Amino acid sequence: METPRNPNPYIDEDLQALADTARRFAEERVKPGFLERDQTRDLNRVLLREMGELGFICPELPEQFGGLGLGCLAAGVIHEEIARADLSFSYLNLLASLNGQILSKYGNPEVVGPWLQKLTRGEAICCIALTEPRGGSDAANLRLRIERDGDHYVLNGEKTSISAADQADIAVVFGRTGKPEDGAHGVTALVVPMNTSGITTNRFDCHGQRAIGRGSIFFENVRVPVSHRLGDENKGFVQVMHGFDFSRSLIGLQCLAVARVALEETWKYITERQAFGQPLSAFQGVTHPLAQYDTEVEGARLLCLQGLWLKDQGLPHTAEAGMAKWWGPKLAYDVIHQCLLCFGHGGYDRGLMEQRLRDVLGFQIGDGTAQIMKTIIARTRAGRKFVPA
Repeated sequence: METPRNPNPYIDEDLQALADTARRFAEERVKPGFLERDQTRDLNRVLLREMGELGFICPELPEQFGGLGLGCLAAGVIHEEIARADLSFSYLNLLASLNGQILSKYGNPEVVGPWLQKLTRGEAICCIALTEPRGGSDAANLRLRIERDGDHYVLNGEKTSISAADQADIAVVFGRTGKPEDGAHGVTALVVPMNTSGITTNRFDCHGQRAIGRGSIFFENVRVPVSHRLGDENKGFVQVMHGFDFSRSLIGLQCLAVARVALEETWKYITERQAFGQPLSAFQGVTHPLAQYDTEVEGARLLCLQGLWLKDQGLPHTAEAGMAKWWGPKLAYDVIHQCLLCFGHGGYDRGLMEQRLRDVLGFQIGDGTAQIMKTIIARTRAGRKFVPA
C-alpha cells in the first residue's frame, strides 16, 4: 500500500512526470542492488552511467554544462526517488549537484567544462574535500597548505571523512593560502584531478552509506595549475560555501524519502500482522506514533521543497536550508527507528529497515551537524554580530 502523492504548490505536472520516470528507474534498476551494494561496497559505475543517460544527474545545470536547465526543484524530485531505492547511491546525485554548482559558477570554463560533461553523463564522480583531522564543524580553520609556485599551486596536507574519497575522479579541495589568523578569508578552493601525482587515499569501515564510502585523501607536493582555482584566491571558502544552501535542502529530501518509504511499508505491515486476534493496526500504541511521524515527514518535506523553490527564484534560502539539513536526517532516523520496532525481530535482522537506519544516521554528522545548522539559522534570524558562535 503506497501513500498517494498529494499535489502541492511546488510540484507541477512536468516535475511530477519527471519524478514518475525517476521512480520507475529507481524501482527497476537501483532498488534490486540496495542490500548487495552495502555488502560489496561497490557503487556500480554502469548504473551511474545509466542514470546520467536519462538526465538524472545535475538536471539543474544549464545545457552548456551538460544539464537540462530544469531548476533545483527538478534535482529535488529526482533525489527523492533515487534515495527511496538506495540512499547511499543517491549520494552520487548529491555530490554531482553540489559540486556541479560550484564548478559551473566559479571554475574556468575550459578546465571545468569537460568535467561537468562527464559528471552529468555519469562518467565521473566528484568529491568535496573540506574536513580535516583537526576539525570538522570548524570548517574555516583549515591546515592543508596551498602555496603558489609560478603558474602552479602546491598542496600538502590531509583531508579526512571525505565521501567517495577513494572513488572520486576529481575533488573540490579547500586549503589555506593565507595566514591561519585569516580564518575563512585565507582559504582557496581548487578542482584537483584525483590521478594527480602525490595523491593517495584510504577508506574507512563505516557504519552506514558503505557503498559510497568515506576516507582520507593525502596530498604530498601535489602540483595543480593556477587555472584550476575556483573563485578568487583567499576567498574560496566564503564564495563556495554558499553552494551548501542548495545541497542541504537536497539532503533533507533524500533522508525524508527514505522515511516515507519506510512508513509506507510499515502501514501495510501492521494491517497484515496479527496479535491477540487483531491486526497490529487496531492498537493505538502502534498507529499513533506512525501517524505523528507521517505528519512530521509531510511537513518537513514541504520545508525542503520551499528551500529549493526559493533558490530557483533567486531568493534568500539559508535559514530554510539549515532547517532542512538538521531536521530531515534527525526526523528520518527517528521514523525508521519506529518502523523497525513495528517489525519486531524481523526489523532487527539485516535487511531493508536496518540498513536504512544505518544509512540516514551519517547525515546527522556529515555536511554540517544539527548544532551548526541551528547556529546558521540563529545568525540568519538575529544577525551574525549577535550570534558570534
